[in-house]
Amino acid sequence: MKIKTLLVCFFALVLLAQGQTAAQPPASILLKGTVTDESGAMIPGATVILKGPEGEKRFGTNESGAYVVTGITPGKYTVRIESTGFTPVQRSGLTLQALRTLTLDATLKIAVSKQQVTVEGETNTVSTDASSNAGAIILRGADLEALSDDPDDLAADLQALAGPSAGPNGGQIFIDGFSNGTLPPKASIREIRINQNPFSSEYDRLGFGRIEVFTKPGTDRFRGQAFFGISDGVFNSRNPYSNNKPSFQSRNFGGSISGPLNKKSSFSIDLERREVDDNAIINATILDSSLNPLRLSESIVTPQRRMHLTQRIDYQLTPKNTLVGRYTFMQNSTENAGIGDFSMQSRGYNADSSSHTLQLTETAMVSARVVNETRFQFLRSSRDSYGNNSVPTVNVLESFTGGGSQVGRAFNYEDRWEIQNYTSWTVNKHAFRGGVRLRYSSQNDTSPQNFGGTFTFGGGFAPILDANNQPIIGSDGKPQTAQITSLERYRRTLLFQAQGLSAAQIRLLGGGATQFSISGGDPLAGVNQADVGLFLQDDWRVRSNFTLSMGLRYETQSNISDWFDLAPRIGFAWAPGAKGGKQKTVVRGGFGMFYSRVDDNLTLQTNRYNGINQQQYIVQNPDFYPSVPLITALDAQKLPQTVRTLDSNARAPYILQSAIGVERQLPKNTTVAVTFTNSRAEHLLRSQNLTALGVAPASELNANTYQYGTGGILRQSQLITNVNSRMSRNISIFSFYVFNHAKSDTDGAGTFPANPADLRADYGRASLDVRHRFVLGSSFTTKYSFRLSPFIIASSGSPFNITAGRDLNNDSVFTDRPAFGEVGQPGVIVTQFGVFNPNPAPGAVIIPRNYGQSPGSFTINLRLSKSIAFGERSSAQGAPPSGEMRGPGGGGPPEGGHGHSGGGPGGMRMSSGGGHSMFDGGSASGRFSLTFSVSAHNLLNHVNPGSPIGNLTSPLFGQSTSLAGGFGPGGSSVANNRRLEFQVRFSF
Repeated sequence: MKIKTLLVCFFALVLLAQGQTAAQPPASILLKGTVTDESGAMIPGATVILKGPEGEKRFGTNESGAYVVTGITPGKYTVRIESTGFTPVQRSGLTLQALRTLTLDATLKIAVSKQQVTVEGETNTVSTDASSNAGAIILRGADLEALSDDPDDLAADLQALAGPSAGPNGGQIFIDGFSNGTLPPKASIREIRINQNPFSSEYDRLGFGRIEVFTKPGTDRFRGQAFFGISDGVFNSRNPYSNNKPSFQSRNFGGSISGPLNKKSSFSIDLERREVDDNAIINATILDSSLNPLRLSESIVTPQRRMHLTQRIDYQLTPKNTLVGRYTFMQNSTENAGIGDFSMQSRGYNADSSSHTLQLTETAMVSARVVNETRFQFLRSSRDSYGNNSVPTVNVLESFTGGGSQVGRAFNYEDRWEIQNYTSWTVNKHAFRGGVRLRYSSQNDTSPQNFGGTFTFGGGFAPILDANNQPIIGSDGKPQTAQITSLERYRRTLLFQAQGLSAAQIRLLGGGATQFSISGGDPLAGVNQADVGLFLQDDWRVRSNFTLSMGLRYETQSNISDWFDLAPRIGFAWAPGAKGGKQKTVVRGGFGMFYSRVDDNLTLQTNRYNGINQQQYIVQNPDFYPSVPLITALDAQKLPQTVRTLDSNARAPYILQSAIGVERQLPKNTTVAVTFTNSRAEHLLRSQNLTALGVAPASELNANTYQYGTGGILRQSQLITNVNSRMSRNISIFSFYVFNHAKSDTDGAGTFPANPADLRADYGRASLDVRHRFVLGSSFTTKYSFRLSPFIIASSGSPFNITAGRDLNNDSVFTDRPAFGEVGQPGVIVTQFGVFNPNPAPGAVIIPRNYGQSPGSFTINLRLSKSIAFGERSSAQGAPPSGEMRGPGGGGPPEGGHGHSGGGPGGMRMSSGGGHSMFDGGSASGRFSLTFSVSAHNLLNHVNPGSPIGNLTSPLFGQSTSLAGGFGPGGSSVANNRRLEFQVRFSF
């Protein structure tokens, strides 16, 4: 705590000193403009290079193609504007004088392969700008075209590009600056930024792994497209974990249109519909009519229908104020959800969901140096589920799960509000940004989950039976015992019940359910939660080759008692030996404290299972299978309830992350960056059974008290190597390799310790401890303008937990782990992962958490596309000749005025054009175009097994029963191992 206080004081003093420095009289030169293409559409993310007395500086156009450069020293300058896929333009000998504003607009022409373009310098460069870290990735235009059109596959591709550096909560996706967003269709995305400016105090979560998505604004000329894509099982390969090749088809179609409403406003509309007839693969071990084990592999069709509608309006309120409004409607429906792996067809249920999202962004250019942004978002969503909870569920651990789904008639209605106000201003060599974000959520959730009850059968020790199902008596006159599987316990239960034995006799012979649970009462529960975050950031260009970034963030939330979360941030970028000259090497480092909010769903669960609103009972070794007692009968017997609580001392989890790296510009437009990161997380979420620990509240001493706590830890180190190369206009390569080492004692809020009395025993490999990960993306534009875009992902396997399949410590959860054993010891089990004793004696050495190792994976995705342009552009669609740059007297807006490009200036935040494009290629130029593409997912049909079964008492222990998820080849399809998608797109 003392270290944290000292860090906060230090950062506060530095920011105060910088604020005093910033109070000096600023220079008053302002350079601004807009960058468009030949059709008049803005070009976001174009690079503006300013070369003058202070050396070279780089800036970027914002989402509306506008740029603003302030604090310029008087003198002569060369301005160069370039963007991937366009011919750059340049103006030399430009004299910038004090007390003057200069508007410099530019129109870039699409580069064609026959042109001979002389480019000064290299397109892949390193920079000391805070947001120009060489490990960042910027995807736009042809870059996005190279990725998958399927939204699920696109999300998987982006998560793969973000890498495994986002900590235990994974990467965070922002949509137009808003959190809690859903990835829009690719047709409505204009730009994606990944891992940019990782230590900025503007963001609450880790910058490594942050994905920022920006949608397209309207244009000042009518433009549109329509597309249709299809994938059919006839072209795909069979899922190797299915005994047959089930039918499969995915259809994806939609379109978009954008254009002007009047001289001050524009619109865009995107519509996409997906119809996916996928399959759920059941891989289980059941009993046949003769009670013999039977391996079951079955495919069940799971139809899914999804619709996404987005409408956006850009309106220029005044020459200095713009308003962007965006409305999104989403609707999803799924049949036969909840089926797959061990879950049988009877467990299926139907689910429908819809959401309405309204976003408003107002941008005000307060002065030549001050820009203010106000953002507002309202999200209303609903989820409905329909399942059978009148029949009890039978859960035979890691063998099969049958019976009812226990979903019932469930509803969830949620409202989320978010408002942000950010201000950016520049003073001398300081670029400041500060603001506040307020979020509020409200949920009403009706869930009759498990109102029908669940019987659980686990493995354990039991008498050895002969061929007549009678106990074998040993020399000592007692029945001989051995470890039996969960399926064997279930078999004995059915067998001896058919023989008319009593419940007590069945249990003596190794039968009987291990546990029974049931819920009842009021299915309705609700929760409200608010959180607020304030920040101040200063990017200070101390010298032309050294930038220092300092930031401080404050966060707090309701529903926990932790009200004072301060997060200091610091970063630097230094180009040694590059004073005023070209930068070839940049040393970049940083440190930051990043908090995570305690999710409102945890509070919702504590409100639901508080012992009053809903009642939940867990009965060990019940003697009434298959009959289900009434919840009122259990209540009348005054049986102990199971309740959930949130620790009154819960803290917001946080991560202390530091990074240091070297970025180097190499010949042939190549950059390489090597970065070492170290993360230390504290107060991570996990669960405990306080009753088993003996520290439950006095009123609940006889109950199972499950408590969400924040006592978990994580230690992670990574070595990340990024290589970006644009060898020519037609060949570009992006790749990274990550060596990762992570240990923790929790994998999330639902993680229970194997021994509640010894939490240290759970410190071991974290679930995100994937040691090696390699990603390579490339694009090759061949003769006749065919574009090939391979995307390769290879990684070592993730760890998985090995459990005894029994509740050894009577805490009602089956997370207990076996001990190490030796061959020849009674009861030990010899496996490919080691020799284990599932019934450890007191003091025995328990195996570490996540001791098992999953298989690695290797996937190659390949996209082939060809665009055909036809039709001459009309005079209205014409543009100034290539390379034209309009300034005073050159046909541009009056000096000091504002040009209008499509949606107006939009957000005038000055930003750097850092990062590197992943793909590039030739573009068709014409009034109309047709693009044909085919994408192959898992081109080589390589089988990537999923995580093996870790329950020692499962008949499938150590076996993989499904394909790997995450970034594997399955993507949005379960039915296929290799999948081909075909698409045609018409644009005008």
